[in-house]
Parts: sequence; structure tokens; C-alpha cells
Amino acid sequence: MESRWSDRDAEAAIERYTKQGAPLDLALRVYSSRLLGVEPKLVIHGGGNTSVKTVMHDLIGEEAEVLCVKGSGWDMASIEPAGLPAVRLKPLKQLVNVETLSDEEMVRIQRANLLDPGAPNPSVETLLHAFLPHKYIDHTHANAVLALTDQPNGQVLCRELFGERMALVPYIMPGFALAKKAAAVFAENPSVEGMILLKHGIFTFGATAREAYERMIDMVTLAEGRVAEAARMSVAGLHLPKAVGRTRPKSFHPIRLPERSAPVSQVAPVLRGLAALERPDGTFSRPILEFRSSPAILDFVAGSELDRYSQQGTATPDHVIRIKPKPLLTPAADTAAFDDFVTGAQAAMQAYRADYQAYFERNNARYAGAKKPLDPAPRVIMVPGLGLFGLGATRAEARIAADLAETNIDVITAAETLGRYEVIDEADLFDIEYWSLEQAKLGKAAERPLARHVVVVTGGASGIGAATAQAFRAEGAEVVIIDVDEAAVDTCARKFGVLGLVYDVTRPEAIQNAFNKIAAAYGGVDIVVSNAGAAWQGRIGEVEEQVLRQSFELNFWAHQFVARAAVRVMLAQGTGGCLLFNVSKQAINPGPDFGPYGLPKAATLALMRQYAVDYGRDGIRACAVNADRVRSGLLTGTMIAERAEARGVSPEEYMQGNLLGREVAADDVAQAFVSLARASSTTAAILTVDGGNIAAALR
Repeated sequence: MESRWSDRDAEAAIERYTKQGAPLDLALRVYSSRLLGVEPKLVIHGGGNTSVKTVMHDLIGEEAEVLCVKGSGWDMASIEPAGLPAVRLKPLKQLVNVETLSDEEMVRIQRANLLDPGAPNPSVETLLHAFLPHKYIDHTHANAVLALTDQPNGQVLCRELFGERMALVPYIMPGFALAKKAAAVFAENPSVEGMILLKHGIFTFGATAREAYERMIDMVTLAEGRVAEAARMSVAGLHLPKAVGRTRPKSFHPIRLPERSAPVSQVAPVLRGLAALERPDGTFSRPILEFRSSPAILDFVAGSELDRYSQQGTATPDHVIRIKPKPLLTPAADTAAFDDFVTGAQAAMQAYRADYQAYFERNNARYAGAKKPLDPAPRVIMVPGLGLFGLGATRAEARIAADLAETNIDVITAAETLGRYEVIDEADLFDIEYWSLEQAKLGKAAERPLARHVVVVTGGASGIGAATAQAFRAEGAEVVIIDVDEAAVDTCARKFGVLGLVYDVTRPEAIQNAFNKIAAAYGGVDIVVSNAGAAWQGRIGEVEEQVLRQSFELNFWAHQFVARAAVRVMLAQGTGGCLLFNVSKQAINPGPDFGPYGLPKAATLALMRQYAVDYGRDGIRACAVNADRVRSGLLTGTMIAERAEARGVSPEEYMQGNLLGREVAADDVAQAFVSLARASSTTAAILTVDGGNIAAALR
């Protein structure tokens, strides 16, 4: 591993952060923390911590010796000075003489000694940093170091490699006890450059930020070299030239895989549905899925001993709170026998949940039943021949789960290359997974109403479609927009943080490709707003046949193509869904010279009702919004003038020609779609959004 230290960048960091009021020591602490944080083989997604001992002024201006330590939950890759809250050092150091200290007492003492009472909670390993005398201390979960420590003989391997340069600390759950033990181990040899926390991670120390950082890089490089040396041995134990490519551990000898694996777009909805949890009201809490595949992943999930090395536990205890102790393993997804895969995956999911419940009950007994169970769904699913899926409440959480799964694969692969992967025991894993201080990192904010939902909006790059995409995003949904206008799609995707796809909804093969992409990207689809449309005008007895056919292609057939593709995914998930159609008051109250637009819209209204009838038994709802006179790419200024002329009124009178005398906005229609999406007991309904038009009102 190469050092990323740059004197020029360090000086720039000093200039930047001292201008913000940070001491020079803290400015360098932020800089080197970021160097560690951007290297995923050292830390990932908020892992690790760093500290510096310095002098700062308290709120009344008096100097105080403090420990600036990473705040719980902060990510070192993007940390700022505020992410290293200052804690008075003297009271923390005195705790080394205390015999016992509960987690709650430790947190209270740390918070009571914050210079700024509004600062974030200091790291759960604050006392370890405080009990050691060094100015700068760095802590990571380096993959290569974990590969050495996650072994039955990890202590021997580490002593052979690091000699007396590094102290070795046996596994103890983070907190006061670990801090006390680390201080005692350090006292036996104060000349060490750092510590290896067996089955946990690595600490390095220094008088300067650069010294602590580069000691970390040096020690990790030694570990990487040891792993590389083992990798140059073939599975038969013969030395191979360094030029030989990647070799597999013996345990990774591949199992027999199908000649052709089913595509991700077919597998993902099945797994997403199986992982969904049914709520008391009959609705489902569905995860978002993130798919990953690579040669390393494929080797791992196809290993003959996958059910051993993948089920030992996470590479470092920190990961267990995000991805649970074990991934779910499914059968290979054979496209020629897909029903067998579905049956096997169902059985695997049932077994996983039962196993997790048993694991919880076994270990909760040690707490006299005081712990409350987390949901039993997996956070990682591995499919031989295909790859892995990370699962989460949001796309961001799913990506984190997938990232951590890949990190664990890297560590386990290296560990199996060195010997045999072995981590802390089940009880220790449970203690971390259900540790209140670790759970606090995940946050307890209430989910927004449509979190865990994947919403697709056609014609989503402008007008009603764009407003609808924005409205669903605000409700917590993962949103995909489909539109033919590439530039508008890019703009909308960036603005609202949605996925944008450029497809022509009148082409059934294009729509199927779009839904395949969506299923592969998110795991499935829950709500579809079929909104794309355009207006053709003319007296119905005089209009050209081609005009009428074009209108039907977009204003009817496109709705059918979209709904059909969506239903295929929803049926595979088996957790219901919602189809929402943008019809028009023309379907109920036709206007003069507007038949080419109104007729297919009337057919689409009937289409909605038919989907409600045919798929209600599958939990798939179908509803429509009946909107009128909304400014958009369809109802342009020119068309407003034409429609006003057809009715013999001014453009302003035309737009406000309703009982309320007010113009209807795109967001009004968007909120109607959201309302229908959330109405879990409503189907075959038509919601009118037109300011009041009795002729278009439904009974």
C-alpha cells in the first residue's frame, strides 16, 4: 500500500482549516484522517477512528488539554473538524484507575467532558485513545491485517510478521474493558509503534500526523506482502512464478454451475419478494437491492466450501450491525430450471429466518430476554454463478451492504489463502450486533412514507411527470424516470436524485429492456405512474387515420406496454404493487375537436379498470388520475390558445374555467398520484384533479 501523504496537500489543509478556527494539530488530524478514509482497504462506511491530543479553548475562553477524537458515525473520508469533538483529557485519563464502568456511564462521562455540549458523541473507542500517551493515534480495519488475525493461529502469524514492533491485544468488545486491556498491554512494551487488535483491526501511533499515518501504511504493506506470498502458492502447495495470475484457495474450487445462469433482472425480483416482510395491515416492507459481480465475487460464491467460510461471521465486528453475521446462500439460478431456483430460494429464506430467530433467542437468554429482535431478513444474498446482492431500506443502504460484502470477500479470500478463516464466536458477534452504542450509529429516524418503494414515472422529465418524480422522491421512494428527451432526462435525474432512462414507450421491446434495467438496478418495481402522452386534435370524422393511430400508440398502447412489463416484475416479487395511469377528463367529458386525444384516453381508463379486475387477487392495485388543463409539454401555450378558441373563451378563462376559478398546477396532479399510491385499500379508483368540472365528475 502506497502512502498518499503530500506536503503540499497538508499545507493546503492547514490553511483551510486554521482559517475556520481549528488548531494546526487538528487541521493535520483532519487531513491524515481523510487519507485513511479514502482507502477502502483500510476503512469503509464510517469504520475506524482517529485522534489527536492538543490544547483548545473552552466556551469561556480558558485553555484545556483535550482529546479530539472521531465522532461516532462520521466517515473519515469526508470528515471535517466538527467530526472530531474535543473532550477534556484529564478526566478521561483518570478512568484508567477505575475497575469497572458500564457503557452508559462511559458515554455520560465522555459527553459531560465535551468542550462543546452540542458536539456529536465521541467514538466508542475514545478511552483507548485517551489511555495511550501518543499525540496522534490511527485505527483502521485494514483488510490485509484482518486476513492475518482472522485465523485460528492469528496471534502466531502476527508475531512472526510484526515481531516486537506491534503489541498484540486479544479480542475484547470495544469500550472500557478493551481500553484498559490495551493500556496494560502497551505498558509491557512502550516502544511499540502500534497495536494489532486480534480479529478486530490495527492501531498505529505517532508524535506527528505523518508518523502515525505512515506507520499504518507500513504495517498494512507488511500484511499485504504476507498475503501475496501465500497467494503465490498453488492449491497443490507448489510455488508458482510471480507472473502467474490470480490463484484460488483450495476451498474455492468451484462447484458445478448451470451452463447458463438466469439474468439478474429475473432473479432480483424473486429475491426481493422473498426478503420482504409483511406488515400487520397486509402491506409489505420491501428492501432495495444492489447487485455486484466480478471474477473475485464469482469465485467466492461458487466455492465448494461456501457454506463454511461464508457463515463464520464478518471480517471485523463493526460490519455485523449493517450486514448481520451471515449472508443468505441460494441455489444457482439455472435459466433452464428457474422454477427449481425459486423453490430452493424460498426454502433458503425460510431456513435463514428460522436460524436467525434461533440465534437471537439463544443469545438473548444471556440478557434475560431484555433485547428486542431486529428483523430476520438478510442484508446480503449470494447466488452461485451470478454474484451477490446487498439489501437495504434505501439504495444508499443497499450499496453499503454490497460494499461491506465485497470487503468481507476480500478478507475471507485472503484468509483462506493463508490458512482457514475464523472470527470471533457467535456470542461476541451478537453482543456487537445488539450493542446499543453500535446500533446508535445507524440512527433511529422514522422512515418516510414511501421508503423502500421503487417508483417508475414515464414521461418523467418534464411537466406532470417531473413534478410526480419529485413528489415521490420527497416521500422517500427510489424513483426512475423514463422519457425520450435525453437532455431533459439528464437534467431531471441530477436535480431530483433519480435514475433516468431514455426509452420510447411506444416500443414494447424498449419498455421491456427498461424494466429489466430497473429490476437489475433496484431489485424490482412497486409503483408505476404511466404518464407519457401527447395531444392530437381534429374533428373525429375528418381526422387522418394515421393521426388517430399515432395517438393510440402513445395514449393507449404505451400504457399497456408499461403496465404489462410492470406486472411481470410485480408478480415475480409476489408482494403486490400499484399501477397509476394519467387519463384525462376527455375520457369522461370529451371536448370539441379533441377526439384523437380523448378516444385513446377513454380506452386507457378502461385499461386501468381491467388491470384492477384481473390482478386484484395478486395484490396489484390500479387507479387513475383524471386531470384537466395543466400547463406542460403536452398543454403548451399554443395549444392553450387553440383550446380556448375552440371553446370561445380567453386563454386565462380557459385555464381557470372550473368551479374554484383557479389554475391547476402540475404538483396538484403529482400529489394526487402520491395519495393514490399510499391508499393501500383503494383500487379501480379515478381521482379527479381539475378545480371542479361537474361534467367530468364521476359518481
